Amino acid sequence: MKLLLFLGLSLLAVLVVPSAEGKIFQRCELARVLKQHQLEGFVGRKVADWVCLAQHESSYNTAAVHDNGRSRDYGIFQINKLLDDNIADDIACGKQIAREARGLTPWKLVLTPYSGIWLPETRAHNSMSSTLR
Repeated sequence: MKLLLFLGLSLLAVLVVPSAEGKIFQRCELARVLKQHQLEGFVGRKVADWVCLAQHESSYNTAAVHDNGRSRDYGIFQINKLLDDNIADDIACGKQIAREARGLTPWKLVLTPYSGIWLPETRAHNSMSSTLR
């Protein structure tokens, strides 16, 4: 009986826990996907800004999980409540968050001293911008 209960709970855990599989995008590949989802110019930001955000939040990994002690964040933009590796809902949710905030400020990275990565003078940002032209 205990074995049957254990097997049942194990099966339930496998079905409920989010998949550890995901996709790790290449930088330019992600830029193309984000551009297809109309993120160029969205809330005044370039696709390159969103790509930099994804790089620093998840290393372009749709299955990334971060536990900050208070909550868990998931996906390419590290949004809590998104438990799958589907990038389309990550983008839609990211757009909603950015729309409500009128920018990318909800992501901690933008508010830290390291936010200099967003400045157009940075080499990575400039190379991404020129790649997308």
